Amino acid sequence: MPTAQEQTTAQIPRRVIWLALAGAVGGFLFGFDSSVVNGAVDAMKAEFALSEAVTGFAVAIALLGCAAGAYLAGKVADRYGRIPAMKLGALLFLVSAIGTGFAFSVWDLIFWRLVGGLGIGLASVIAPAYISEISPRKVRGRLASLQQLAITTGIFAALLSDALFATTAGGADQSFWLGIEAWRWMFLAAAVPAVVYGWVAYTLPESPRFLVFLGKEDEARKVFDSIAPAEDTDRHIREIRDAIEEDKLAGQKGSLRGKAFGLQAVVWVGIILSVLQQFVGINVIFYYSTTLWKAVGFQEKDSLAISVATSITNILVTLVAIALVDRIGRRPILLAGSVGMAVSLGAMALAFSSAVGSGENISLPGAWGPVALVAANVFVVSFGASWGPLVWVLLGEIFPSRIRARALGLAAAAQWVANFAITLSFPVMAAGSLPLTYAMYALFAAASFFFVMFKVPETNGMSLEQAETLFVAKGSKKA
Repeated sequence: MPTAQEQTTAQIPRRVIWLALAGAVGGFLFGFDSSVVNGAVDAMKAEFALSEAVTGFAVAIALLGCAAGAYLAGKVADRYGRIPAMKLGALLFLVSAIGTGFAFSVWDLIFWRLVGGLGIGLASVIAPAYISEISPRKVRGRLASLQQLAITTGIFAALLSDALFATTAGGADQSFWLGIEAWRWMFLAAAVPAVVYGWVAYTLPESPRFLVFLGKEDEARKVFDSIAPAEDTDRHIREIRDAIEEDKLAGQKGSLRGKAFGLQAVVWVGIILSVLQQFVGINVIFYYSTTLWKAVGFQEKDSLAISVATSITNILVTLVAIALVDRIGRRPILLAGSVGMAVSLGAMALAFSSAVGSGENISLPGAWGPVALVAANVFVVSFGASWGPLVWVLLGEIFPSRIRARALGLAAAAQWVANFAITLSFPVMAAGSLPLTYAMYALFAAASFFFVMFKVPETNGMSLEQAETLFVAKGSKKA
């Protein structure tokens, strides 16, 4: 006899699954566009005779564009709707792919990277907001986790396409189709998913919650009936309408302002979740893994294959999170992930305290090499099965409806700024002391455990409006 969970799963309309997958295409572009530069960076550096500093800036500038795009996404989505924001993101992705692929100098390369960052920032906000707003409450965690699955799949696709272009051409700096260098084709390849994303955006209905905000309740009712026919549509609309009225009565009128250091307490919860997700150092593993792999005995030529393998692991553990998030809840998974990250990062700090040599000649003697390798992979698994996907789930469901897009945009912008800070600071910190660097990330992982324990309530099985009320009430007590 099927369980209640299986019955719930069986009742998910195919249309809902399609809408969630379609919305997550933005996450795929997010992952693809942010990672495609990895295979092209050395060829770019040689092509334009770039210094180390300018090369790092050309790579990292996209992250600042991401922060700006995430912040602006909320304003665009709240004023014009979720679907127009998706269309704008697709256009930015397309323009960036073509511009970067045909860049004639480092400065227009940097400009097109910035444009691509704006698109990534938009996608990082709109996808989780849209998926959360069209998902039935009982399966919202799994469907919202598709955002992270799409991101990890996009990272894998970018690394794989980079490897194929470079291998087929005989090197990223070698000529390929039409006499165009392989590294340029790596960027041009991003135009394909950008076009797909744009097409998908034209096929999707607007978020029913946004339609209620506009007073178009009949249209919202049609969307709700198509995505959750077994649920009480009138109750959904009534809850959204009541939430809007409560905002007005409270004098908020969509404002993010509050008594907690100028912002509502729930907005700070989202910002801190986003910052902690980055401050554990996950992107160090993906951006600066070469030193680690060399230290444990791998040759440099194997680094790309290892990166692809790591991205596959990331996809697999995200599937685990999707399977569990609506079964055992958000908090248990986040808490377990925090423990796994803290322990594995502590092990890496301990391993690198035994390192000999310096810079690119660093090596780990005896058993410390395998310890660091296992710890790094445990870290990736712990993050990918917990904080990777679940932060996006929570960001999509904790904010009041009237401010959701803008608050999510602010939280995502904070995430990109934190990513930028970690990305730029790691080389300097690592040159000073790798053990202390990884120990610092371990402390942030430990801090993430206590933050979830005391500040993040369980929202599994709740409607968005119920989840919002719980977070706002908890934040008000703590503020």
